[in-house]
Amino acid sequence: MSWVEQASLPLLRLFDPERAHGLGLKALNAGLAPSPGPVTSPRLRTRLAGLDLPNPIGLAAGFDKNAEALGPLSRSGFGFLEVGAITPRPQPGNPKPRLFRLTQDSAVINRFGFNNDGMAVAAERLARRPKDMVIGLNLGANKDSEDRAEDFATVLRHCGAHLDFATVNVSSPNTEKLRDLQGAEALSKLLAGVMAARSELQSPIPVFLKIAPDLTDTEITEIADVALEAGLHAIIATNTTLSRDGLKDSQRNEKGGLSGRPLFERSTRVLARMALATRGQVPLIGVGGVSSAEDAMIKIRAGATAVQLYSAMVYNGISLIPRMARELDQLLEAGGHQSVAEIIGVDAEDWAV
Repeated sequence: MSWVEQASLPLLRLFDPERAHGLGLKALNAGLAPSPGPVTSPRLRTRLAGLDLPNPIGLAAGFDKNAEALGPLSRSGFGFLEVGAITPRPQPGNPKPRLFRLTQDSAVINRFGFNNDGMAVAAERLARRPKDMVIGLNLGANKDSEDRAEDFATVLRHCGAHLDFATVNVSSPNTEKLRDLQGAEALSKLLAGVMAARSELQSPIPVFLKIAPDLTDTEITEIADVALEAGLHAIIATNTTLSRDGLKDSQRNEKGGLSGRPLFERSTRVLARMALATRGQVPLIGVGGVSSAEDAMIKIRAGATAVQLYSAMVYNGISLIPRMARELDQLLEAGGHQSVAEIIGVDAEDWAV
């Protein structure tokens, strides 16, 4: 951890978590964060859905909801970034407070409800994005929309020219009935509309799907079948959970989606089961509780081509990212591996039980 983070993180924790997060973004834009650039090596270079990544460690959606800090984030050591979620129209999200630190559990609960500035503002910012970083957008639907499925396609049409990939987010627990769109019939129809919007882009980009960690084996199989039929380019496993199993912090019963360390095993099992269900035909991104190079290695061995994180930075600062990348490189070297690709899914069957 850098000396700036050692001094600032304790101060930020004195603020309401959402206010602290906003101050953190301002600090990034002010240049008060490490800027090592993408950390890479021949072992770390990864190909994901046709995209060449300098390393397989990505920023999960939700950290930079409105694409406000693309420049500094692109220089922070990540291999790729995902921003958003963005909806067609701006919306305030759910009432505050809506973000909670569960320090005893190294976890976070949020119930934001897709608060964002809308696709028009996001597109303007994305148009000015750094060109030397792989950047994707998490697509969302307005809470009061009469056609939520169409909202995803609308945002893709509006912002797609400025993106390297787009993610369909039907797994947030904080918008009422959004997760209903994970059902096979509804999801198939939604993805057909999104893929049609993709085909209208001058340069079609890969489309990903982000799934929940609270799925049954039957639901995982159904989603895998839909993903293969729709021609999706990757699946992100997973979003936040509604489970509160094993939590100790006094704020554990706050409503919303739980992220951070307690999600690691649950999300890794879903990842492995999805890897088996898709038979290796769809690359996966592992998310949920990743906070070290060892965690990233476990996710990759369970079936992920790349990983994403967010909550770990709340407790460890953004200097965690380049450190993780370098340590992952060392782990690969120590294991005699020439690339990340060599170990993808080797432990999937063990994790899927």
